[in-house]
Amino acid sequence: MARTIAILGGTGAEGSGLAFRMAKAGEHILIGSREAARAQEAARLLRERIGDGALIEGLDNPSAAAACDLAVLTVPFSGVVPLLKQLKSIWKPGTIVIDTTVPLAATVGGAATRVLGVWQGSAAEQTKELLPPSVSLAAAFQNLGAESLAGDEPVDCDVLVCSDDEKTKQVASELVSKIPGARPLNGGKLENARIVESLTALLIGLNMRYKVHGAGIRFTGLPLK
Repeated sequence: MARTIAILGGTGAEGSGLAFRMAKAGEHILIGSREAARAQEAARLLRERIGDGALIEGLDNPSAAAACDLAVLTVPFSGVVPLLKQLKSIWKPGTIVIDTTVPLAATVGGAATRVLGVWQGSAAEQTKELLPPSVSLAAAFQNLGAESLAGDEPVDCDVLVCSDDEKTKQVASELVSKIPGARPLNGGKLENARIVESLTALLIGLNMRYKVHGAGIRFTGLPLK
């Protein structure tokens, strides 16, 4: 079944990387941004890169959220609350949101290797409080780096998917599987996102110490699908 995926904050490195991978896999992508012109330019560049068949449009964030079936939240942590308050009355009932947000201290001028304490326990749990009851949420993609997403090569990373709703978890996992090399893993309930988010700060530290850009995570001993 055809669906429309909005990448909110899609002009940033993580968002544009996910938009590239999803559009390359044949999905219809709406890149959302605070400025529609900026989103349209990002969409144009991705269409040029992928080819004429790529279904990518650029809109402002509210327009993208209103038109989508599935939204991927890729704005910096400091921008999440203002954006979700703006979108509260815009979501269509039944929309699925996938939160990739990590509360890195770097978003408020601190170190990228440290996460901020979030009152709700995690960025994803904070997001859940700001979504209408008719919108379901999964947390995923936090440990998949922007540089890995931006390239054409398969990524070498497992992606933990956390949600309190099994159908939403399944949809998010199917989206992960669209990225060559990425393996979705059932990360359990949404509250487990606090563990997954903290791993991002650890991976950033590993990248810095080993002078690489694409450190990821793999879990051994699990059945391969």
